[in-house]
Amino acid sequence: MNPGELFNSQDKMRIIQEIVPGKQITLAHIIANPDDILYQKLGLDPSVDYGRSAIGIITMSPSETAIIGADIAMKTSGVEIGFVDRFSGTLIVTGTVSEVEAATDSVTAYVKEKLGFTVCEVTRT
Repeated sequence: MNPGELFNSQDKMRIIQEIVPGKQITLAHIIANPDDILYQKLGLDPSVDYGRSAIGIITMSPSETAIIGADIAMKTSGVEIGFVDRFSGTLIVTGTVSEVEAATDSVTAYVKEKLGFTVCEVTRT
């Protein structure tokens, strides 16, 4: 089959998402001073989150670890939980930049030191 034929209008493309087994944090990112529209698009509660100045995003596997991460984030800083999903392993927190940094650092340090996870670098924009 010619590569150009693969995506003609009659073909349907199916995307399958897989999570590779392992104990890992694959993304840990802090968005400092996001625009209000980003809060809306993420479905965050405007009454809680608009006054905040940072969003933290962490993805982890196994996905249930997001529950543990949410607990650690809340106990170690003043962040609010914007979203936690035990099926995808996604955790989104909001707070001041320092609160989100503290939460992200606490979650990544805990799973690395106590649970033996492989942890990516925390990035920031």
